[in-house]
Amino acid sequence: MGEPRSSREVALEVLDRVDTDGAWSGVLLRRVLERARLGAAEEALATELTYGTLRHRAEVDWSLSRFTRTPLESLPSAIRAILRMGAYQLLFVRRIPPHAACFEAVALAKRAGTAGTARLVNAVLRRVAASPASPADGDAPAAIALRHSHPEWLVARWSARFGPGGARALCEANNATPPSAVRLNTLRGTPDAVASRLADLGVRTTPSRWLPEGRHIVSAPRDGAVPAPGAARAARESARRAAYRDGWFSPQDEASMLVARLLAPRPGETVIDACAAPGGKTAHLAALMENRGRVIACDVRRPKVDAVSRQCARLGVTIAEPLLLDAARLGESCPGGADRVLVDAPCSGLGVVRRRPEIKWRARPEDLPVLASDQGRILAGASGAVRGGGTLVYSVCTIEPEEGPQVVDAFLASHPEFEPLPIAGWPPGTDAAAPELRAAVAWGARGAAALLPHRTGTDGFFVAAFRRAG
Repeated sequence: MGEPRSSREVALEVLDRVDTDGAWSGVLLRRVLERARLGAAEEALATELTYGTLRHRAEVDWSLSRFTRTPLESLPSAIRAILRMGAYQLLFVRRIPPHAACFEAVALAKRAGTAGTARLVNAVLRRVAASPASPADGDAPAAIALRHSHPEWLVARWSARFGPGGARALCEANNATPPSAVRLNTLRGTPDAVASRLADLGVRTTPSRWLPEGRHIVSAPRDGAVPAPGAARAARESARRAAYRDGWFSPQDEASMLVARLLAPRPGETVIDACAAPGGKTAHLAALMENRGRVIACDVRRPKVDAVSRQCARLGVTIAEPLLLDAARLGESCPGGADRVLVDAPCSGLGVVRRRPEIKWRARPEDLPVLASDQGRILAGASGAVRGGGTLVYSVCTIEPEEGPQVVDAFLASHPEFEPLPIAGWPPGTDAAAPELRAAVAWGARGAAALLPHRTGTDGFFVAAFRRAG
């Protein structure tokens, strides 16, 4: 189809490649938008169509299946994406008139397919528009999975752990648009000073509930006194990009920020970030250390190490030492050489579905034991780099037991030199400023805790802290 020229063409390219090439929607969407050079309103629509179609895919597919005998999986991938995007607009985007959604979908189908597939798109979407419906809700995993667009195997697991109501609430949280959470770069000044500077640059923020360096970017205009909505939106987006480029903030969810806070590094210490890419936690650790000491940032692939270097350069981090190294070999390379080690291990990502909705459609139950084995290997290998009396923190952006409590139990059973580190003072401020978080966090035994999206409003994370004897 050539270069995308509209919001729907952008969304189509992203959805098609996510489906066929295994691309990540967030990364690819940014790249396609840069090529397309759309206006702010068109960019916003492309983003909504991309993420909304991915989030609600099961319900969209159910609606489409009512009016076609052709299985969606047998259609060309681009036509399948056009049908899904059109049905998403008809079912969930009220501000777009049905006739406009159908017309634009058919126009896309004519460019991406044949006259026959265009007629198919026209017929199916017009029937959806004439008879919109949603699948019945219920407490059975199959009903929750279909109504709230999640894989049934995953909903069944959550129903067993949290009950049907909890599983439904977790699905709803995953399908909600997450806030634009950012971490202020406190190497540039105090949180209040950086927030004030951002406001001067045209980027308005509101404070985090729990972290002084945490903020949410506000998309609404100041005082309502703005030029035309499109121009105002474009100006805000331009200001945001400039402030990011100049190193005033980094996109980062509060749950991710809390991991570095749990490690609690001090200025002058030697700290290792064992699985560092793309560098967000490395930079946060350096900021908490006031750029004094050493942060050895490891990753196993050169492009990822280079990404950490770029992140640190953008933010003015001078104490980070990016290193090409398998974290499982840290104990051999740096035995007992670190005061604190963070193992933010590769995982299924099932705690960040609200930001990467394609994850829920790609994950498989048989993946979890394989990932857990790798996580255990990395944690064991990295633990050898912790000095006597030092701290080790394990974190994953998932809430599945195989990748969290079971990894921790196996590690403690085979490493008697480590003991669980009480984390009663974490997250910061929970004793006074934010007592509601303490009630929301699912506290586990043996120095571990989980942040659950439907309870904390954050991404889903599991964390555990240990102290080495001696």
